[in-house]
Amino acid sequence: MKFFIDTANLEQIKEAQSLGILDGVTTNPSLMAKEGITGKENILNHYKKICELVDGDVSAEVISTDFEGMVKEGEELAKLNPQIVIKLPMIADGIKACKYFSDKGIKTNVTLVFSAGQALLAAKAGATYVSPFLGRLDDISTDGLNLISEIRQIFDNYMFDTEILSASIRHTMHIIDCAKIGSDVVTSPLSAIKGLLNHPLTDIGLEKFLADYKKGN
Repeated sequence: MKFFIDTANLEQIKEAQSLGILDGVTTNPSLMAKEGITGKENILNHYKKICELVDGDVSAEVISTDFEGMVKEGEELAKLNPQIVIKLPMIADGIKACKYFSDKGIKTNVTLVFSAGQALLAAKAGATYVSPFLGRLDDISTDGLNLISEIRQIFDNYMFDTEILSASIRHTMHIIDCAKIGSDVVTSPLSAIKGLLNHPLTDIGLEKFLADYKKGN
């Protein structure tokens, strides 16, 4: 399973990269704004900086909600770096734009997916990634993991190349559960990734090893 970090914070991206397990980055306008990155030129330059830090795909989201606007924005983003993946909303014009870009060999990430039917349409349009929002479904008492299982079954049935990029990860167990049911990618905050490192028995065991070593020296 691939690990993406969901942030626009360069220091967090560097830290995740330093672990040696980072495969890519996802961002959105909200995450950019959180880092104080506003204005078109500043946002484009920030995407360039992110691409310099990682080796894998970097999802860059369009703001437009009409086909022509998405194509114009997407083509501009794609020119920044070959690592850029055009992030498109799961709406009719988003699917049209997905097909447009996929026909041109430009990678896409169809986002805000909340049903298996939406994921199926994105895959048919040639999406590189489809992003079901696990945590947001959980927030409204709906089983987000079940959605990922349904998408996995459909994609396997028809051998779609589209990868399931599980998004809106809230905690470490979401990552484990996604790995169990066959999500191709998870994108999460750094805290959830680092949470995988932790176990009290590891801490206790290391403490004992060090204590025993000190006794013998």
